[in-house]
Formats: sequence, C-alpha cells, structure tokens
Amino acid sequence: MGWFDSIFKKLNLSRNPEKEFTVILTNEFVRVEHPKRKTERIRWDEIEEIRLINTDSGPYEPDVWLALIGKDGGCLIPNGCEGYDRVYAIVSEYKDFNFRNVIQSMGTTDNAQFLLWKK
Repeated sequence: MGWFDSIFKKLNLSRNPEKEFTVILTNEFVRVEHPKRKTERIRWDEIEEIRLINTDSGPYEPDVWLALIGKDGGCLIPNGCEGYDRVYAIVSEYKDFNFRNVIQSMGTTDNAQFLLWKK
C-alpha cells in the first residue's frame, strides 16, 4: 500500500477528511470547528430542523452531513467525525424523529437531503 499512500501525499488528499472537524457539545450548544471553515454553532433550543445531506463529494471530502438548522444559522457535522455519534444519539431521541429517512440516506450515493425532524 506504499504507492497508494504516496499518491495521497502528492495530491495532498486525506483518506479521512472528517478527522479535521472538531465537535464540541455542551448542555447549551453544539459547535463545529475546522481549520479551513468558519466555526458554526447552534443552541440546542434553537434547532428547528434536522436533516441528513448526502453529496457526491466523497471520498476526498465528507459526503454525508448531519445538519442542525435554526432560524439564524446552524451546524453541519460530517458523518464519521469524532462527536457525530454523540450528537446523533441526542437528536435521534427527539419526538417524531424519522428513522426511515436515516435508512434511506445511508443507501443513497447521489446528492439528496432527508428531513429527520422538524419542530
């Protein structure tokens, strides 16, 4: 696999781009940091909608995102980054969370959005 690793290094590609994201959870908010993106933050009580967003950007960029959407902004959390599972565990407990759309999203490789919950 040495030749494979050298290709990634020459092209400056990461085999796991999700590792560059940092998710911070508190009792009040979720914050997502990345060295090349604007920091995003949303308070738990400001979340009005939750979606899974699938893109065709993988494998060199994250291709499945958990979107926490509020009236004045939100956070995009890539599937596979540290902290994703903790956020998902919390929001999947919301009343009327749509698990069928989660399953549908995981079977999709096209650009698509799946509504999981709406206030």
